[in-house]
Amino acid sequence: MFAISEINKGVTNGDFLLLAKTISHIENKSEGVAAFLEALVPNNIPVIGITGPPGAGKSTLISALIGEWIKEGKKVAVLSVDPSSPFHKGALLGDRIRMKEWYLNPNVFIRSLASRGHLGGLTSSMIELTTLLQSVGFDVVVLETVGVGQSEVEVASLAETTIVVLVPEAGDEVQMMKSGLMEVADLFVVNKSDRPDAQVFTNHIQQMLMEAAHDTKSIKVVKTVASQGVGIQELITAINEHHESLSNAGGDAKLIMSKVLQLIVAQKMRQIDLKEMNEKLLVAYAKPQFNIFKFAQSFY
Repeated sequence: MFAISEINKGVTNGDFLLLAKTISHIENKSEGVAAFLEALVPNNIPVIGITGPPGAGKSTLISALIGEWIKEGKKVAVLSVDPSSPFHKGALLGDRIRMKEWYLNPNVFIRSLASRGHLGGLTSSMIELTTLLQSVGFDVVVLETVGVGQSEVEVASLAETTIVVLVPEAGDEVQMMKSGLMEVADLFVVNKSDRPDAQVFTNHIQQMLMEAAHDTKSIKVVKTVASQGVGIQELITAINEHHESLSNAGGDAKLIMSKVLQLIVAQKMRQIDLKEMNEKLLVAYAKPQFNIFKFAQSFY
């Protein structure tokens, strides 16, 4: 593994080679990764999760946000999680193409990651990766999920601010997402709001929040046209306000607790030999009166 100081120096100079290699080591659970992670000292910078259905314009929105943050002199890291190929487990979409204007910018690091079949719209190493990015000189970290529906609620347990991006035509999708994705949002973005009925749809979202007994003062709905940069500054203001209110309310401790639990569960899972479990299951299942709970108990 590389020295944290060397990675930090590279980020400062706009050279992300060591950072990229370190991310690969973390994803592959290489030798020495555990000790490396234990030495990280993350800064209190915002981790922003951006999720929503396909076609909502998430990557375009992120590109517009990057443009504003760069104007403010900030360094930005983006992790875009793509669906995996069922054959080679690599990323399929490559969101760096959709944010190509920032690809060579020395103040922007963009990495496409494969979900590798992991549920929740993210990858199994996301806690480790976001903590790394918080520790090596970035000012903002953005997570973009694959955009596949209610399973993406995991992003809310990793990001300080979760943004759900929708478009005016998403009325039916909103109804389906009520009990899942709709519940995790700290901010709603109605993108492509220059389309017909955008205000009607925005009012619909606000009405749904009221019916769900949410505190509508803490959950804002921001209208944007990301392709034209409209509403982006208002969104950044809303993100900053949410980050500040979360810190003042001690919400960081609750988020960290969630991450700790996820790390413990992941470590416990790595201690289980799945091949051995499958072999034992085949034997146990063939016997009369097989009980799934008793079988699972034997691995606790």
